[in-house]
Amino acid sequence: MAHTNGLESFWSMLKRAHKGTFHKFSPKHLDRCVQEFAGRHNVREADTIDIMATFADGAVSKWLRYRNLIADSGLPSGARGG
Repeated sequence: MAHTNGLESFWSMLKRAHKGTFHKFSPKHLDRCVQEFAGRHNVREADTIDIMATFADGAVSKWLRYRNLIADSGLPSGARGG
């Protein structure tokens, strides 16, 4: 039997972050935001030390340079991201 509680919990956490912390998810970086919160959701029951270790391991050799972050997205709205 399938349940929707997990999915509802994930979207609730993402919406709270949007309204409370980030205020805007640009289309350019929406995938990054969703991936970040999917990762948070997947480790939500682990201890803090384990969560930090998981995220540190996942960040090895991954770079987002500032020039790429602010580069034009090509969207008609002119959204830059952030």
